[in-house]
Amino acid sequence: MSSSTTSFPDRIELAGEGLVLRDWTEADLGAMPELFDHPDIAYWTPIASPFDAAAARARLERARRLRAEGTAVLLAITVDGGAPLGEVMLRRAPEGTELGYAVGPAHRGQGLAARAVRVMAAYARDRLGAERVILELEAENASSVAVAVAAGFALLDVPLITGEEKGRAYALQTWGRELS
Repeated sequence: MSSSTTSFPDRIELAGEGLVLRDWTEADLGAMPELFDHPDIAYWTPIASPFDAAAARARLERARRLRAEGTAVLLAITVDGGAPLGEVMLRRAPEGTELGYAVGPAHRGQGLAARAVRVMAAYARDRLGAERVILELEAENASSVAVAVAAGFALLDVPLITGEEKGRAYALQTWGRELS
């Protein structure tokens, strides 16, 4: 981590838009498989699949390691600081401050992802001095495109990011939101 990069605090809790975004804890391990062990999440995200108790433990440890490295923050999406309904991520990347999200199937259709992204974008602006945040998603992922639009992002005129994950090729569009 360079000296110009602000480290992340040991604990983060962000409130706004009817949500509380908070750190993952051991108490969440039992709830994580029902959130993340789903065909949509397996297909569209790099999250482990199948997602079982061992994957939950590995994700919690990864979240803590990335935070300690100053690379990324992964927070549980909740309405009241209690039960997790999904996850929102902020990652420092060469191409910019990237946000990401996954909402458990039972909790979709409530605007959780768009609201969580807006709260995390405000954190990136206010605490990290970010001037823009980005989302990287596949054009065919209609739900994620809808979240991007609802959260105030616009498709950027930049090359697609291509690669392979879990044995399948992908092409990611980059969406951006200016933070003023």
